[in-house]
Amino acid sequence: MKRNISIVLLILILSSCGKDLLDKQPYISVPVASSIKTVDEMSAAVNGVYGSMKINTISGRSIPIMGDLMADNVYISSQNSGRYLTQNNYSYINSSAETNGIWRDLYAVIKNANNVINAEVPSSPLTDATRDQLRGEAITLRAWSYFELIRHFGKPYTVDPNSPGVPIVTSFDQNSKPNRNKVSEVYTQIINDLNQAYTLMTVTNKTSAYINKYVAKGLLAKVYLYMGDWQKAKDAALDVVTNGGYTIVSAANYVAYWKNPAPIGTKVETMFELSLDAATNNGTSALAYLYDPAGYGDMLATNDLNNLYTATDIRKSFIIPGTRGGSSVLIVNKYQNGTNTDKDDVKMMRISEIALILAEAYARLNDETNARAQLNSVATKRDPSFTGYTSTGAQLIEDIITERRKELAFEGERFHDLQRLNRVITRTPQHPASAQTITTDNFRRIQPIPLAETDANPNIGQNPGY
Repeated sequence: MKRNISIVLLILILSSCGKDLLDKQPYISVPVASSIKTVDEMSAAVNGVYGSMKINTISGRSIPIMGDLMADNVYISSQNSGRYLTQNNYSYINSSAETNGIWRDLYAVIKNANNVINAEVPSSPLTDATRDQLRGEAITLRAWSYFELIRHFGKPYTVDPNSPGVPIVTSFDQNSKPNRNKVSEVYTQIINDLNQAYTLMTVTNKTSAYINKYVAKGLLAKVYLYMGDWQKAKDAALDVVTNGGYTIVSAANYVAYWKNPAPIGTKVETMFELSLDAATNNGTSALAYLYDPAGYGDMLATNDLNNLYTATDIRKSFIIPGTRGGSSVLIVNKYQNGTNTDKDDVKMMRISEIALILAEAYARLNDETNARAQLNSVATKRDPSFTGYTSTGAQLIEDIITERRKELAFEGERFHDLQRLNRVITRTPQHPASAQTITTDNFRRIQPIPLAETDANPNIGQNPGY
């Protein structure tokens, strides 16, 4: 059946959305936004937007898996479940299920978010702050979805901001067949959304399962990082580090921090995570199950990554020597609840990442003292025996990029870092021989527009090479 982004069905996964909300009016007759008339209905709908982010085809598994697998951090075991093989060897095509799932389901999140954003909830002194907070959360989730779409389906902003990006859709129109907006236009939409969300949101004491204004500002810092706008990346990240109230988890508590499968309210390390509890997790399709050797255990760490950690770096404890398929391998143990009833939450933003964004922005602006201070705020917490980086110039920037690789390993950021930096991907022989060196002009570094989309919408066009 043909489908395109303008008619993706509303997905409200969490039971808290309520059957009565869906039954307000038939979806095919009017936009569901017209069914959201109260703050309670709005809250239920926002829960549905969060729910649609959690599924395994996007943030619940595919996006973080592909972000390490397509780079140089992990590879697929010879003994595997058959998942992500084409990403492992760069052989995917426009009908590949993983590509179609990312496109389809990120646009489903956007569709759900738009219903909340465009809802006409009456103003009331008792509910205005709550209404604005909920709208801000939905706007941030829309921005997040567009950021992932442009990272996967468009050229890096730092390479060609005027190249085709993805269609911007902010309202319901079942007959729309939109063209692709430029990469720069998509980034402008994301920035406008995040600035608006930051202004709207006032609640900052929810648990890490919910977005607050500093999460929006943290994502804004990341967006500016990907644009190479160092001053604005610095300003946004500094706001979060200075005013957000978050602290970096200590080495002594690091393992327990990752073992905890529940959201937190302490503002230690986690800023935002997708909460996958015993009732709403992805089961054997969860991110953790792909790493856990008691699950599928498909994803293994590369020697190259492992060798970056010193013996006293607490992060090295998450890479464990073992055997799989008759070979000596390095097992990833960052996600420790793969076979438990309550799976690991997916960390979407941590204060350590924001500190490293701030470090890179400072370094690019030639403020090396502050750059080293932010870099070392992470590095010395992970390795208490390390006295800190003293590098300058180009080496300081390389140290920051390396620290990002070490800190964010197995969280899906490495490939996108190499994209924004426009660097060749050099993979170890543990990857297939045909895909050990991925040059910057390899067309498969950008995902294809799914065949189902190009069939349904002749205006969309295809990325070169597919």
